[in-house]
Amino acid sequence: MFNMKNLFPGSKQVVGLDIGSSSLKLAEILETPKGYLLNNFSRIPLPMGVIVDGAVVEQEQLTERIKKLFKYAGCKQKKIVTSLSGHSVIIKKVSFPAMDEVELRDLIADEAGKYLPFDSMEEVNFDFQTLGENEFNPNQLDVLLVAAKKDIIAGYTEAVKNAGLSVVIMDVDSFALETMYEENYDYEDNDVDVLVNIGASITNINAVKNGTSILTRNFPLGGNAITEAIGEKLGITFEEAEKIKIGGIEGDEPAKNEFRENILAYADPLCSEIERSIDYIRSTYRGESVKHILLSGGSAKIPGITDELSKRLNIETEVVNSFKKIDFNRKKMDSDSLESIAPLAAVVVGLALRRKGDK
Repeated sequence: MFNMKNLFPGSKQVVGLDIGSSSLKLAEILETPKGYLLNNFSRIPLPMGVIVDGAVVEQEQLTERIKKLFKYAGCKQKKIVTSLSGHSVIIKKVSFPAMDEVELRDLIADEAGKYLPFDSMEEVNFDFQTLGENEFNPNQLDVLLVAAKKDIIAGYTEAVKNAGLSVVIMDVDSFALETMYEENYDYEDNDVDVLVNIGASITNINAVKNGTSILTRNFPLGGNAITEAIGEKLGITFEEAEKIKIGGIEGDEPAKNEFRENILAYADPLCSEIERSIDYIRSTYRGESVKHILLSGGSAKIPGITDELSKRLNIETEVVNSFKKIDFNRKKMDSDSLESIAPLAAVVVGLALRRKGDK
């Protein structure tokens, strides 16, 4: 698993912090003799313009919001796992001659510029994960390269540091989804499942086989585009449109059905982009069958979107349950509230499941 910061000192216990373009989410997951336990979950909105295209634009505002979140949550943990989004990180699959990890790291350090679109690798932090032998050439290793500019990373780590916390692991949204999936879902050896996280301004896609990523894709379209379309059509504010997008409308069944069809029309560009991604996965991995699509993010709760994608793609599509195999602290939350936040919590749960020193 991607880990730009695996040399940070500290204990293994961490708290996940998901810094999105429209909200901050915190999750603290404890290891108990009976398994994982969600001990704390909180979220607060983040003003527009603080995070733009995956980069921190208003660092002081972000720091103040992080402080507010931790105070609101009553969280005393100082070791943070957070992540970069698709706008700010490059993920690329590359094949190298078979060698041990030390040799491979040295080779990548020397040759990464051949594969990554940066003028100077001195400006970049990178890591990699070995996926295994190349299926067409056993003398080659398939490697997942991940890289981001140091100034992008610094924008996040400095904001966290100024809030009195420290980043022990810098992950990637797509891989955090994978961590959440591995903990909560059972899969057969050759199953290919596609994890789709619909954020406010970006959608992350991670195709996993045997629980390991085989392809990632991000595109700059998310739930905000649907909300804006509803607001323009109905002449209402963004906040009012957001409530309607998820909650639907009151009224008789024909009115509700008509509204659902209209919502799906607004969501058509997003669904089409997801469909193109699935088609690309199918064409790239011929012979592999995609078994399930798991939707997460706030817009995963749009009425009818799972049925629409199932129909378009002929693949079983469902809303993810980020707490399917994770218990929760019943003194702090109940099962109904947990069910309502499960799709929103996919990334932050994946972050909270990470432990310092894992890979």
